[in-house]
Amino acid sequence: MVTSTVVYEGNLRVRNTHLKSEDTFLTDAPTDNNGKGEAFSPTDVVATALASCMLTIMGILAEREHIDLVGTGANVTKTMASNPRRISKIEVQLTFPKNYDDSTKKKLENAALTCPVHHSLHPDIDKDIQFIYPS
Repeated sequence: MVTSTVVYEGNLRVRNTHLKSEDTFLTDAPTDNNGKGEAFSPTDVVATALASCMLTIMGILAEREHIDLVGTGANVTKTMASNPRRISKIEVQLTFPKNYDDSTKKKLENAALTCPVHHSLHPDIDKDIQFIYPS
């Protein structure tokens, strides 16, 4: 079953459509690669997918374990390399609005680090994941 359709619209812009929901998003080439940078670049989507997947898997755990995870967010930084042009590093800072006991932190962090996107990324991509809890 086809998951999505991807159509080049010109001017280095691509429309991506999720077939089941009909949700769409655009990607543009980044400014450092001849684009206007008016939308996520494809590599931005990959880096952002890591944080989204981590939050989703933690959310599944949180619902099962009755952990309040609402408001947890992530900042994502992507670093590119050249020759060949590729993602060399993804930094994710997961920030929690509340503190948890050590057992809960361990469960949440393990869930994040075992998300499918994390396991799907090439091992040469440096993944710097930080879990930030309030004091």
